Amino acid sequence: MDPVSHTVINLIIFVLAIYVGYHVVWTVTPALHTPLMAVTNAISAIVIVGAMLAAALTETTLGKTMGVLAVALAAVNIFGGFLVTRRMLEMFRKKEKKAAPKAEAGASQ
Repeated sequence: MDPVSHTVINLIIFVLAIYVGYHVVWTVTPALHTPLMAVTNAISAIVIVGAMLAAALTETTLGKTMGVLAVALAAVNIFGGFLVTRRMLEMFRKKEKKAAPKAEAGASQ
């Protein structure tokens, strides 16, 4: 009996992570969305640091390219996360009431 290759095991884990992640993300209530986005932005910041290290410390062209690509994608993720978080927080702000227009002095006579 042949042992299962590491590639197949890693692929199974990857597919299961996508499946579980999809269901976890879509079951989050709107009230928890903003705090979770803040945590996601922090995780993406750590990813950027790791990607910069990977891009700087590898000697192969493929490694440097993948590191630069990882930095770019994580930067887009952080920027988009901050935009979504800002928009969500604006939904919770109280809207200012507009002042009632004053009647003109000549019209009241």
